[in-house]
Amino acid sequence: MQRLPRTPKAVLFDMDGLMFDTEALYRDATMAAARNAGFELPLSVYLETVGLPASRVRELLLAQFGSDAPLEDFWMRASGLFTQMARTDLRTKPGLREILSFLEVQRIPSAIVTSSSRNTVEEHLAATSLQGRFQTIVAYGDYASGKPHPDPYLLAAERLGLPITECVVLEDSRNGVLSGWSAGAMTVMVPDLVQPTPDILGHCECILADLHAVQELLANSLTERIGQRRTALS
Repeated sequence: MQRLPRTPKAVLFDMDGLMFDTEALYRDATMAAARNAGFELPLSVYLETVGLPASRVRELLLAQFGSDAPLEDFWMRASGLFTQMARTDLRTKPGLREILSFLEVQRIPSAIVTSSSRNTVEEHLAATSLQGRFQTIVAYGDYASGKPHPDPYLLAAERLGLPITECVVLEDSRNGVLSGWSAGAMTVMVPDLVQPTPDILGHCECILADLHAVQELLANSLTERIGQRRTALS
């Protein structure tokens, strides 16, 4: 039975690709915008951008398209396509609603920690009727350095008033995992578009298939804590 090394006191969720099936929509919108603009954007290059801060994505795309490429116009077109897709095709990832209900029953706080804007977070939560299910949201602009730096997760723990070492970070990307791990959190990877490299196991507690498996991991870890309390009282 798989357990975490410490009792989880909070769960910090990445958003894109972890809570919502948005990474596939971003991929399709970005690659369609590239084709429409006459740019070549191989899937392998796009996948390198997943989980990176905007400044690093910009560098990669300029290297691919050319230093004089009109990226602002490109981003506007890609954003427009994504917005159209999200209105009709936005889906929560399997197990999201169940794990949120589990955390609420257990009185374990949760947070969203994302590289997306706060407006985007709020739009996604409203579209899926998930407003008010998280105690705090850490979004783009709230921190000095984005993932893979630890700042976003350290800020979330600070807002919740908990040590980061007692928080569980859930991430789907390599850079997100590195962010949570370097912050000192118990980090769990739930891969989406990008499959984990062999070395990533050295930077997370485990790799799980979906949020149902994460809920089971949390339940096992909490059950152990309850058992220890009962033993101490007997």
